[in-house]
Amino acid sequence: MTPSQLADALAGFRPLSAELGDATLDLDRRRRCGFPEVVYGEGKPVETLERIFRRLLADGVEVLATRVSADKAAALRPAFPELRYNEVARTLRIPGATPEATGERADRVGRVVVVTAGTSDLPVAEEARETLDCMGVEVERVQDVGVAGPHRLPAQLDRFRGAHAVVVVAGMEGALPSVVGGYVDCPVVGVPTSVGYGANFQGLSALLSMLNSCAANVVVVNIDAGFKGGYVAGMIARGKRKDVS
Repeated sequence: MTPSQLADALAGFRPLSAELGDATLDLDRRRRCGFPEVVYGEGKPVETLERIFRRLLADGVEVLATRVSADKAAALRPAFPELRYNEVARTLRIPGATPEATGERADRVGRVVVVTAGTSDLPVAEEARETLDCMGVEVERVQDVGVAGPHRLPAQLDRFRGAHAVVVVAGMEGALPSVVGGYVDCPVVGVPTSVGYGANFQGLSALLSMLNSCAANVVVVNIDAGFKGGYVAGMIARGKRKDVS
């Protein structure tokens, strides 16, 4: 190997991970999985989050962090003036340097509809919406169409046309994903929430209802897992778009 060939080989080498003291950042996830590591902010000190964010930005990717408190976001803003914080979703985003890593790009891939049963489910739905937006997926939100008002969902069905997946966020008895599943020709990702009275058991009753759905196109993620529901739906949408192209 000539010196120039060796230099080219070394220039193409990228570390698989970065040791940041109290965190080990996976730098290879975008190549393996199609999307870079997303940061779970709960329980992490501001100093750790700052180190992680700086390393991700150095890699040219947009930062997406979930479960970040408003106090932590305020403390991080001086270090990252371009930071965008969604107080409802408790998500934090910092634009990356590369076009494929920023949520501002125009070439959206696939389409997902995020549906809430009630306005109390909005924080979880917003976490899903922010995740999809960061993934570069076209996303639309349909709000407050729970089964207590059965006329509300059919009135919105035109907005579901062309969706590659639907995320349905619901608490209480968790019936809405089954109803939506009976109307659409795509996967429905049910996200149970901890919204509800005592026998809801912090979302367990909604989770079990969704797992027992009679609609064959319904799958379910964990309680309050808006990020996971959005991410899975985003992967479905991006994969469908690849099949078409």
